Amino acid sequence: MVPQEPLVDTPHLRIREEQGYVVLEFHGEIDIVAAMEILPHIDDRVAGQAPRVLLDLTAVEFFDCSGLRLLYRARARTLERDGELRLVCVHPLTLRVLRATGLSKLLPPAPSVEAALGKPGETL
Repeated sequence: MVPQEPLVDTPHLRIREEQGYVVLEFHGEIDIVAAMEILPHIDDRVAGQAPRVLLDLTAVEFFDCSGLRLLYRARARTLERDGELRLVCVHPLTLRVLRATGLSKLLPPAPSVEAALGKPGETL
């Protein structure tokens, strides 16, 4: 498989396509500055009918309430358009925030992109 060029590549976000999903990889510290950079890209990717989006937080080092707002917004907009949203998260502190806010129940985190996309050999 030939690696695909990213559709978007910024300091806090890389976007690519994989298995019919738009994969948004968040990077570094997701604070209010990063959220302002990422927000228009999320809105753009969930604007169509029945979007299929995967949010990958694997490379996130810090995640505050601005990041949570991004996830809630992506979830709401995706569901409004009869789409599907999946999440990958392994960072212990970010997982703790997701659990404390109840978002992990609404958007269960998978341990890897492969598991989230249901590739053979991976489980949730």
